[in-house]
Amino acid sequence: MTLIRSISGIRGTIGGVPDQNLTPIDVVKFSSAYGMMLKARCTNHQPKVVIGRDARISGEMIQSLVVNSLIALGIDVVSLELSTTPTVEFAVVNEKADGGIVLTASHNPAQWNALKLLNERGEFIDATQGAELIKIAESESFEYSNYDSLGKLSRVDDYIEKHIDKILSIETVDLERIRKANFKFVVDGVNSTGGIAVPKLLHRLGVDVVSLYCEPTGNFPHNPEPLEEHLVDLKSEVIASKAHGGIVVDPDVDRLAFVDEKGNMFGEEYTLVACADYILSMNPGATTVSNLSSTRALTDVTQKYSGQYFASAVGEVNVVEKMKEKNAIIGGEGNGGVIYPRNHYGRDALVGIALFLSSLAQKNIQMSELRASFPSYYMSKQKIELSADLNVDELLQKMHDKYSKEDVEILTIDGVKLLFESSWVHMRKSNTEPIIRVYTESTTTDKAKDLAERFCAELLSLV
Repeated sequence: MTLIRSISGIRGTIGGVPDQNLTPIDVVKFSSAYGMMLKARCTNHQPKVVIGRDARISGEMIQSLVVNSLIALGIDVVSLELSTTPTVEFAVVNEKADGGIVLTASHNPAQWNALKLLNERGEFIDATQGAELIKIAESESFEYSNYDSLGKLSRVDDYIEKHIDKILSIETVDLERIRKANFKFVVDGVNSTGGIAVPKLLHRLGVDVVSLYCEPTGNFPHNPEPLEEHLVDLKSEVIASKAHGGIVVDPDVDRLAFVDEKGNMFGEEYTLVACADYILSMNPGATTVSNLSSTRALTDVTQKYSGQYFASAVGEVNVVEKMKEKNAIIGGEGNGGVIYPRNHYGRDALVGIALFLSSLAQKNIQMSELRASFPSYYMSKQKIELSADLNVDELLQKMHDKYSKEDVEILTIDGVKLLFESSWVHMRKSNTEPIIRVYTESTTTDKAKDLAERFCAELLSLV
C-alpha cells in the first residue's frame, strides 16, 4: 500500500516496508520534519505541540514514536492521550501551542493510521507547509537536541470536558430547550473516542443515552465510515429502544451522521444542511460554504434565507480557507463534517450534535419531519481503485476534454465536476486513499446510482 502524503496528513497502513506503509521509520521521519519546520518558525521560544489520538490499536505505539521524536528535537509536548480531532484543535489554541498532531486515520479501517498536522491556530497545515514538510523529510534535514535541552512531556486528561464547556457556552446552543425535550438517543461510538466524548456531551445536555460500541478498545465493530450499510445495529437499536434517534461518529469524531426515530438514515449529507438551516434562520443573508462533493441542498437552504453559497475544493483546509475568504457563518463537508467558526475552524461532530439538537428541540418535531422539510436529493458515492502506474490527472483531463464539447458546465477547482440540469458528477483523486472518487447527485436514488455507474465505466474505458 502506498504511503499517502496530502493536505489530510501522512497516512498509511501499519507494518510493511518504509516509504510504502506507515512504519516506525516513517513516523519518526515525518514527526521530525514537522518538528524542524516548527523550530524554524519559533526562533525566540521553545516550541510546544499538542498530541492526541483516537483509540486505534496502533495508536499507543504511534503516539510514543511521535512524542519522543518531538522531545528529542527540544519541543515540549502536551499529550491529551485518547481524544478527538476537534478537541486537539481546540486545545492547540487554548494552550497557546505552536502546533498539534492528531494520530488518527479518520474513517479508514483499523489497519490504517495517520498523522494529522495542525498549525498554531489548530487548523490543518496548508499545501505550502505540507510541501515544505515533505522536503525536510525526504532530505532528512534533522538536528536533534543535546541531552540538557530536550523537550518536556506533560499530560492533560480533561480536555474533552473543556471542549464541551466551550460548546455549551455558545449562545446558539439552546440548552434550555434541549433539556426540556427529554431526548433519548442511541450512540454508536465505533469503539473509539466518540464513545467517550459523545455520551459526555449528551449527558451535559440532559439527553438519555443508550450506548452502542462506546468502549474505546480500537476494535471497530463495523467499517468505521458512518455510511448506511455499516449501521445496521444502530438502526435496529433505535427502534428497539424507542429512541428519538441515533448518533454515529467516525473514530476521531469530526464526522457526524444521524438515524431518525424510524431507523432510517437522516443522510450524512444532511447533517450540515440541518445545522446550517438552524443557524441561517437566526442570521438571514449570511454566507455558507461546502466542498464540491457536497449536496446542492445546502445551496437551496442558503438561498431560502437570502444568503450566498460558495463551493471549495475537497479537504478541510480548503473549506476553511474559503469560509474565511467569504466570511461564512457556517460551513463544512457533505461527509457529515460541520465547521462552526464561533466554536473553531475545524470539523466538529460535538458542536454539530449541539446545533442539531437545538434545531430539533426548537421546532418540536420528530427527526423524520425535520428531514422531510429539506429539499430531497440523492447521492451515490463510488470509487475506482488505482494502480501504481495510472496517471490520474491525465485521465481526468480526458474526461474534461470529452465533455467540454457538450453543453455542460464544468468545474475544475478539484478534479472535474460536471453540472447537468438536475444532477451532477464529481470525479477526483482521493486525499486519503489510493482511489478515484466518483460522486453523483440527482433527484432519485436510481438516477444517482445510474449516473455513477455510467461515469465509472467511462473512466475505466479511458484507462
